[in-house]
Amino acid sequence: MTKDGDDRMAEARQARNVGLVLAGTMILWFAAQWLGGRLGLPVRYVFLFDLAAIAAFVWGLIVTFQIWRRRRAEPK
Repeated sequence: MTKDGDDRMAEARQARNVGLVLAGTMILWFAAQWLGGRLGLPVRYVFLFDLAAIAAFVWGLIVTFQIWRRRRAEPK
């Protein structure tokens, strides 16, 4: 593969990883909210799950923005 092809594959892998992290975060966050309610966990633990989910979403937003910027900077 050429350098350009390798870069494209790496970019696709990174985008796929972002998608998996975001989907997994959403599922785990829903599960944590449901389980927290069922078990009667204190609000501070449920809030900790919220903060972890927000951190994952911010990470996904930053990486997606970086991918977008790289694609825009490519010569056509």
